[in-house]
Amino acid sequence: MTSSSALPERAGRHCHNALNPFHSAHYFSPELATEMTGLGVEGRAGYFAARSAPMGAVGAGTVTATFYSFKHELVAQHVPQVWTVTTPQAVLDARLRAVDASLRRHLGDAVESAEMAEAAKLALTAAEGCARHARPLFSAYADLPVPDAPHLAYWHAASLLREHRGDGHLVALLDAELDPVEALVSHAASGHGMSYRGILATRGWTQEELTAAQERLRARGLLATADELTEAGTALRKELERTTDRLDRAPYAHLGAAGVARLTELAAGFAKLLLESGAFPQALFSRE
Repeated sequence: MTSSSALPERAGRHCHNALNPFHSAHYFSPELATEMTGLGVEGRAGYFAARSAPMGAVGAGTVTATFYSFKHELVAQHVPQVWTVTTPQAVLDARLRAVDASLRRHLGDAVESAEMAEAAKLALTAAEGCARHARPLFSAYADLPVPDAPHLAYWHAASLLREHRGDGHLVALLDAELDPVEALVSHAASGHGMSYRGILATRGWTQEELTAAQERLRARGLLATADELTEAGTALRKELERTTDRLDRAPYAHLGAAGVARLTELAAGFAKLLLESGAFPQALFSRE
């Protein structure tokens, strides 16, 4: 364990960026859809059930609060109704089966490699440095048992680290006074976020609501007329990321600079394999 000052600038962010694809790939997998269908859960309800299941059979309000970027009315179409069809534990079991099958399909022999076991150990060590307070999704995930298989243990640790950072990011968004639609639009305009097509397809907002958010951002001097961030908008997004980095510093400080560098290297290799095997739909992220 080392002091956070020993970490290179943005080392935690770089590590998170390499880890996150390993966590998130299963949301796009046919294996998860098949597992959810087997429980009687169809379509978007599967995503809301899978991600919120660690919190138990919570209602739409809790899901909207912790997911942030989804329109509440979309969430309420599926939650809590989904919990009349199945249970959180059944969803957690099905999700882990889907992750196992998906990772084996995309990564092949890499799931059994020494590098996978090493990555799992490093990521779990980093997660030991996470704090529960004011971290509802992370704290719920932290109550789950660590799977035995190294690739599933690594996925579990990546999920812990992803939700820990995500919980802190919501604090940063609130501090920046960006509502859910403004957060999505400004991120898209930065060139790093989900495309407008992806936002409309997955988050429940309408084109009119996106246009209204663009107008609010322009009124604040954050968005240019061509849907590009202004200098002030760019500065706000950079400050938002710095705040998120600061709130997410603890796990990477706990792991230490050498461990973070090695975990980033290993995670980037696995992420590259996932991307090359088509684990993510590019249409959601291509800028339009």
